[in-house]
Amino acid sequence: MKKKFSILHKQFSKHTDPWGLDLSILETAYKYLLPIYNNYFKVRCFGINNIKPNQKYLFVSNHSGQIALDGVFISMALVKELKKPILVRSLVDRFVPEIPWIGQWMNSVGAVVGNRNNCLDILKRNQSALIFPEGTKGLAKSSTDYYQLKNFTQGFAKIASISKVKIIPVALVGAEEIFPFVYQNKSLNKFLNIPTLPISPFYLPLPSPVDIYFGKAYTVDSLKINLNKDVKNLKNIIQSMINKGLKKRRSFYFTYKQK
Repeated sequence: MKKKFSILHKQFSKHTDPWGLDLSILETAYKYLLPIYNNYFKVRCFGINNIKPNQKYLFVSNHSGQIALDGVFISMALVKELKKPILVRSLVDRFVPEIPWIGQWMNSVGAVVGNRNNCLDILKRNQSALIFPEGTKGLAKSSTDYYQLKNFTQGFAKIASISKVKIIPVALVGAEEIFPFVYQNKSLNKFLNIPTLPISPFYLPLPSPVDIYFGKAYTVDSLKINLNKDVKNLKNIIQSMINKGLKKRRSFYFTYKQK
């Protein structure tokens, strides 16, 4: 990771980051997370050749795992697996920066509040962004809904068309099993005014092997914009990638059967 971060330091040394990115803090975090990435979750990546060097992308992924480990896995993969690393900016829910200490730390390691202006600004700065268009509904699935995509918001397709940036569809397989047997009480969540409160017998992340699939770049036509069609296409692409990944995933005690 040292060589990768030396490249990133050179890329970001000439610019001031308005969202609080601190590469030194990020590098330290990755130093401790890398053994967990490699040895605990045994992350594998496929389709990395679909990501061309010296290009910015909008990475669009399924959301899973109850806590945002999926964003960590993807972010680390784009640094570790690429010859020319990409420091992708993960777009997070607006409540994240309000969490004491954690919110500030998330900003320092590259997270940005997920709204259109921030995303457009990231792309204008020639950086890549990571979006989870299912939102917290995708993250906070009950176990009966694992690996079934929730509705996608359309904002990411609009942003791609405005910025004329290509979308890389991403599928994670294995992250759902990190917290198995989860129940989401929507009424309780609403009463407490929180997006997710997983009820589970397991609150220690289990060592489920995780696979990340990077699909072929998808272009949203900026002249003939059909958001419904593009969003539907990308959702189908990611669901297809998930389904294929489920057939190839490594065995784990709490593996879910594909429906």
